[in-house]
Amino acid sequence: MNLYVLRHAEAVPRGTPGYRHDSDRPLTKDGVNTMRRAAKGMRRLKLDFDLILSSPYVRARRTAEIAAEVLGAQKKLKFSEHLASDGDSRKLVAELNRDYAGREDVLLVGHEPHLSQLICVLIGCRSATVLTLKKGGLCKLSVDSVRFGPCAHLDWLLTPRQLVHIGKA
Repeated sequence: MNLYVLRHAEAVPRGTPGYRHDSDRPLTKDGVNTMRRAAKGMRRLKLDFDLILSSPYVRARRTAEIAAEVLGAQKKLKFSEHLASDGDSRKLVAELNRDYAGREDVLLVGHEPHLSQLICVLIGCRSATVLTLKKGGLCKLSVDSVRFGPCAHLDWLLTPRQLVHIGKA
């Protein structure tokens, strides 16, 4: 399985008036624009997902929707509470195995530090501080069998700037 991990694009800052709950914070205009350009880079890389699984939080949901729109994968978009910023990685792995076994290319869309911690668990890092996904950043993991623990290889990690550049090429 190829497991792709995408952090949501730039969102309005925490504590912004009008957004009572952290889960309600939307992407900024720049976040939307950058994500569209980054998704074009994903398309240029010929990424094609069997499943796009996203946090239900507004900023992650919108990030996933933009990627799905640009890649023509709207019907492949689903949501998981286990990808929320306070999500449970063990339960996410169980959900992937239970509900989405056999999928070859899966995109997970969520939040920091949850995503970096998940990546580190899957590739066997000793510390989650080894890597950090930038807002709109994407990484690719190769996984023979998804389990909570070392089971993956880090193939690449791209910043949003790199994705945008790929989309322009």
